Amino acid sequence: MAELIMNPDEPIAWLAIQPEGEWDPNFRKLFAKARESLGFVPNVFVGYMARPQHFTHWFNHFKELTLGESELSRAEREMIAVVVSSLNHCLYCLVSHGADLRLTLEDPILADRITLDYRRAGLDERTRAMLDYAAKITTHPIECNESDIQRLRDLGFSDTAIFDIAEIAAMYNFTNRLASATGMLPNREYHNLGR
Repeated sequence: MAELIMNPDEPIAWLAIQPEGEWDPNFRKLFAKARESLGFVPNVFVGYMARPQHFTHWFNHFKELTLGESELSRAEREMIAVVVSSLNHCLYCLVSHGADLRLTLEDPILADRITLDYRRAGLDERTRAMLDYAAKITTHPIECNESDIQRLRDLGFSDTAIFDIAEIAAMYNFTNRLASATGMLPNREYHNLGR
């Protein structure tokens, strides 16, 4: 298996990461699959090798929220990711999920506008309300109230979908904080995806 190519002038994170040769074979297999499908291994995966036993729990949760069954489309989930990440100023997630949003929407201009300032991206009321709720969860969670839920219901979101919005926003708040606190840098490859 090919080793990761790391630029010593641009570390993946500020923390010491277990050498690839010491990784669990299951991680090596998963990372090889990522390399095969994406052309690279996301640095967040490698960054988690500071605490590899935590990676599986995080990855399974991440995968369920981003790819699992939901009334929310994949694009809507990525919109939540970039809005939360923008408010948290998370470089890693802004770059990586900005790329995913460009690919998912197949509209790089709209994706960039949502990533940079969803309020001025020309979104419909339903989408804007979903993102307003994700933003409120991020910046003022103590102010969330039942009227936020009712507004989303009135715009056609089921309670299950509303729970998904909240859980996705919460998961990105966690991931943003971990990535920022440990200095994770996004892979350079993300910058050109979907352009």
